[in-house]
Amino acid sequence: MNSPGTVIDEGRTKLLVPSLHSTHGPGKIEAGSVFFNEQMAFNRDVSVMLLRALGRDHLTVADAMTATGARAVRIANEVPGTEVTANDYDPNAVPYIESNIVLNGLTNVTVSNRDMNCLFAENLYDYVDLDPFGSPSLFIQSAIRGCRKDGVLAVTATDTAPLAGAQAPKCRRRYQSEPIRGYMCHEGGVRILLATIAREMGKFDRGMHPLLGFYADHYYRVYVQVEHGTQACDRMLSQLGYLEYDQDTMARSVSPTWDKRHRFGLLWVGPLQDKTLLTRMSPEGMSQEKRCEKMLALWRNEVDTTPFLYDMSELSSHLKLNNPPLDDMIIRLQEVAPTSKTHFSPTSFITEATLEQVVAAYRALSLTC
Repeated sequence: MNSPGTVIDEGRTKLLVPSLHSTHGPGKIEAGSVFFNEQMAFNRDVSVMLLRALGRDHLTVADAMTATGARAVRIANEVPGTEVTANDYDPNAVPYIESNIVLNGLTNVTVSNRDMNCLFAENLYDYVDLDPFGSPSLFIQSAIRGCRKDGVLAVTATDTAPLAGAQAPKCRRRYQSEPIRGYMCHEGGVRILLATIAREMGKFDRGMHPLLGFYADHYYRVYVQVEHGTQACDRMLSQLGYLEYDQDTMARSVSPTWDKRHRFGLLWVGPLQDKTLLTRMSPEGMSQEKRCEKMLALWRNEVDTTPFLYDMSELSSHLKLNNPPLDDMIIRLQEVAPTSKTHFSPTSFITEATLEQVVAAYRALSLTC
């Protein structure tokens, strides 16, 4: 079946997409049209890289809100051993999905035009992808139902303003969490999203192991492996907590319980990455190969710890000193504790050093600049 649109190349896949579509930012849904955002190619690249890196001979995949079928078709075409269900509730999406299957000569994709709640009530998958327009909070529980044992759940959130604290009341309503405003807002957004997934997992006596959580462009994206059993669930819940962040003193700490100091959260305070999996991910053949290579290097080297990142502008503002080079700051801190750049911001770093050690290093370097 044919649909009006234009054909683009993304990775090793050809995609028929609406002629009028978003090319940057979160975009908007036009009345009667099927949504496609060209900027999300990197997001889809990461899905392909991660699924390849899992190294499984056979994967059943459900793209719950597939729209044009871009992600589903790319996975089917670029990840060996996949059997993909491309689902969207909008009947206008079906002709695009069907056209993209034909365009790439695929036989391992099934078109589905169902409410995702019904789909996941009847079927289980090794990999479930949830990429809604806006907040995923309404759909997370249903997506968890669709994950089989040891399955992987991927979730995108494009409502960055609430999660980053710019619209705090919305964050409280959607995620039952107090967001962090300022330099740590994007790390906080990822950790709020993971905490929300963890609480939903707990309702099913399931745990989760984060494979990758990141911020890019206008969205947050997380991948978690589902773990069954009460022990896994309790282990997961033990990695939830609240953050103290005093903007007057720069003090940060985490606590398993809320108090007047530790008022930000609930947050995931455990690791964001599976470093072993990251080493197996390859950018070869991706649509944004150079960007994938750069981000993989950042993620692999990123210190995966709490309490949260520091920003050079934050230190400059607090200490009233000029910024030394970020690389020099990282080298100096690496003498006392693990320290690295972070993908969350080009002017930030993550360290296991104490606040006193961070301040001392900054002062010493600033005075020699």
